[in-house]
Amino acid sequence: MQYFEGGSLIPNKSPGRLTFSDVTLERGATEDRDLFDWFQDVAITSSGLGLTDVNYKRNLDIVQQDHDGTTLRRWSLSRAWPTKFVAGEWDNESDENVIESVTLTHDFFELVQ
Repeated sequence: MQYFEGGSLIPNKSPGRLTFSDVTLERGATEDRDLFDWFQDVAITSSGLGLTDVNYKRNLDIVQQDHDGTTLRRWSLSRAWPTKFVAGEWDNESDENVIESVTLTHDFFELVQ
Protein backbone atom coordinates (compact mmCIF):
# COMPACT_ATOMS: atom_id res chain seq x y z
CA MET A 1 0.00 0.00 0.00
CA GLN A 2 1.29 3.42 -0.89
CA TYR A 3 1.25 6.08 1.83
CA PHE A 4 1.30 9.81 1.36
CA GLU A 5 2.15 12.54 3.78
CA GLY A 6 -0.53 12.56 6.48
CA GLY A 7 -1.60 8.95 6.19
CA SER A 8 -3.25 6.38 3.98
CA LEU A 9 -4.29 6.73 0.36
CA ILE A 10 -7.81 5.72 1.44
CA PRO A 11 -9.51 8.34 3.62
CA ASN A 12 -10.72 7.26 7.04
CA LYS A 13 -14.23 8.64 7.44
CA SER A 14 -16.22 8.43 10.62
CA PRO A 15 -19.60 9.79 11.67
CA GLY A 16 -19.74 13.26 13.12
CA ARG A 17 -22.42 15.14 14.95
CA LEU A 18 -25.90 14.10 13.82
CA THR A 19 -28.71 16.57 13.21
CA PHE A 20 -32.40 15.93 12.64
CA SER A 21 -34.87 18.12 10.80
CA ASP A 22 -37.87 19.49 12.67
CA VAL A 23 -41.21 17.73 12.19
CA THR A 24 -44.38 19.67 11.35
CA LEU A 25 -47.74 18.05 12.06
CA GLU A 26 -51.15 19.32 10.98
CA ARG A 27 -54.66 18.51 12.14
CA GLY A 28 -58.12 19.95 12.07
CA ALA A 29 -58.82 22.25 15.03
CA THR A 30 -60.36 20.52 18.04
CA GLU A 31 -61.34 21.44 21.59
CA ASP A 32 -58.29 19.52 22.85
CA ARG A 33 -55.84 22.07 24.35
CA ASP A 34 -53.01 19.67 25.25
CA LEU A 35 -50.80 20.60 22.29
CA PHE A 36 -51.28 24.34 22.78
CA ASP A 37 -50.75 24.08 26.54
CA TRP A 38 -47.48 22.22 25.98
CA PHE A 39 -46.35 24.91 23.50
CA GLN A 40 -47.29 27.62 26.01
CA ASP A 41 -45.27 25.90 28.77
CA VAL A 42 -42.22 25.86 26.49
CA ALA A 43 -42.71 29.53 25.56
CA ILE A 44 -42.85 30.50 29.25
CA THR A 45 -39.74 28.42 29.97
CA SER A 46 -37.78 29.96 27.11
CA SER A 47 -38.53 33.41 28.48
CA GLY A 48 -36.95 32.37 31.80
CA LEU A 49 -40.14 32.52 33.83
CA GLY A 50 -41.12 28.93 34.46
CA LEU A 51 -40.34 25.27 34.01
CA THR A 52 -36.99 23.61 33.67
CA ASP A 53 -35.83 21.80 30.53
CA VAL A 54 -36.77 18.40 31.98
CA ASN A 55 -40.44 19.33 32.31
CA TYR A 56 -41.15 20.25 28.71
CA LYS A 57 -39.14 17.75 26.67
CA ARG A 58 -41.22 14.65 26.02
CA ASN A 59 -40.84 11.28 24.34
CA LEU A 60 -43.66 10.71 21.88
CA ASP A 61 -44.83 8.59 18.98
CA ILE A 62 -46.14 9.82 15.65
CA VAL A 63 -48.51 7.26 14.16
CA GLN A 64 -49.55 7.20 10.51
CA GLN A 65 -52.88 5.43 10.02
CA ASP A 66 -55.00 4.54 7.02
CA HIS A 67 -58.72 5.33 6.78
CA ASP A 68 -59.82 2.32 8.86
CA GLY A 69 -57.38 3.13 11.68
CA THR A 70 -54.75 0.52 10.87
CA THR A 71 -51.25 1.68 11.79
CA LEU A 72 -49.05 2.04 8.73
CA ARG A 73 -45.96 3.56 10.35
CA ARG A 74 -44.82 4.64 13.79
CA TRP A 75 -41.94 6.96 14.61
CA SER A 76 -40.66 7.50 18.15
CA LEU A 77 -39.22 10.94 18.89
CA SER A 78 -36.95 11.36 21.91
CA ARG A 79 -36.87 14.53 24.00
CA ALA A 80 -39.14 16.48 21.66
CA TRP A 81 -40.65 19.91 22.26
CA PRO A 82 -42.78 22.30 20.19
CA THR A 83 -41.04 25.28 18.60
CA LYS A 84 -43.98 26.69 16.64
CA PHE A 85 -47.77 26.53 16.90
CA VAL A 86 -50.12 27.92 14.23
CA ALA A 87 -53.81 28.10 15.10
CA GLY A 88 -54.83 28.32 11.43
CA GLU A 89 -56.75 30.87 9.42
CA TRP A 90 -60.22 31.67 10.68
CA ASP A 91 -62.78 32.40 7.97
CA ASN A 92 -66.39 32.62 9.15
CA GLU A 93 -67.59 32.47 5.52
CA SER A 94 -65.87 29.13 4.80
CA ASP A 95 -67.16 25.63 5.50
CA GLU A 96 -63.63 24.22 5.63
CA ASN A 97 -62.06 23.06 8.89
CA VAL A 98 -59.46 25.26 10.53
CA ILE A 99 -56.07 23.53 10.33
CA GLU A 100 -53.70 23.76 13.31
CA SER A 101 -50.04 22.94 12.92
CA VAL A 102 -47.23 22.35 15.37
CA THR A 103 -43.52 22.12 14.64
CA LEU A 104 -41.52 19.81 16.90
CA THR A 105 -37.78 19.66 17.34
CA HIS A 106 -36.22 16.58 18.89
CA ASP A 107 -32.92 15.05 19.92
CA PHE A 108 -33.35 11.65 18.25
CA PHE A 109 -35.91 9.52 16.40
CA GLU A 110 -36.49 5.90 15.45
CA LEU A 111 -38.73 4.23 12.88
CA VAL A 112 -40.49 1.65 15.05
CA GLN A 113 -42.92 0.12 12.56
